[in-house]
Amino acid sequence: MSSLQAHDFVRGAGMAAGRDSGADGTDGATRIAARIVDVVVLAPAAEGVYPARWRVLTLRRAVGTRCTGAWEIVHGRIEAGERPADAACREVFEETGFRVDRLYNLAVNPFYIPVMDTVQLALVFAAVVDADTLDDDAVLLSEEHDLARWRTADDVQAELAWPREHEAVRHAMWLLRTGDAGAVEDVLRAAVPGRARTGLG
Repeated sequence: MSSLQAHDFVRGAGMAAGRDSGADGTDGATRIAARIVDVVVLAPAAEGVYPARWRVLTLRRAVGTRCTGAWEIVHGRIEAGERPADAACREVFEETGFRVDRLYNLAVNPFYIPVMDTVQLALVFAAVVDADTLDDDAVLLSEEHDLARWRTADDVQAELAWPREHEAVRHAMWLLRTGDAGAVEDVLRAAVPGRARTGLG
């Protein structure tokens, strides 16, 4: 998410939600909008055995942004005309500098924004990235964040501010416990722009 998008995030989400129909089709009804992606960014760890197979990237919100000081996973808005998987890959690159190698659908998480009377649906993905090193300083941060940390799945649970992100990490760890999604790889693996899917029938 760009700096402009970050500052305009809540307002933009509200405007997008306002274009959707209310639950009962009447004005004044609570709106429902699918405009958000959450992405658990993963890189293989040296241990290579579940649950220590993966490291999870966490990002700290910078001063002057929403939720200053909160640790989170990659999070952003789906742009007009953009597919959710494409938005997930774009947000990962914009917020970390990493290219996504593999992308998996995990869940759809609803959350309520009282000030806009809107239920937002966050499409949740796990992204395995091409990381040459797990050095925190190698992460190319956007203006939204001031610090990055690669953590174990257990460490992540003690740091993430948003409850739904705890659940997303647990889902990612279980789904990819053997390195890929196993028998459900053909269903849950999403296409990554510019990369061909291999090993699928």
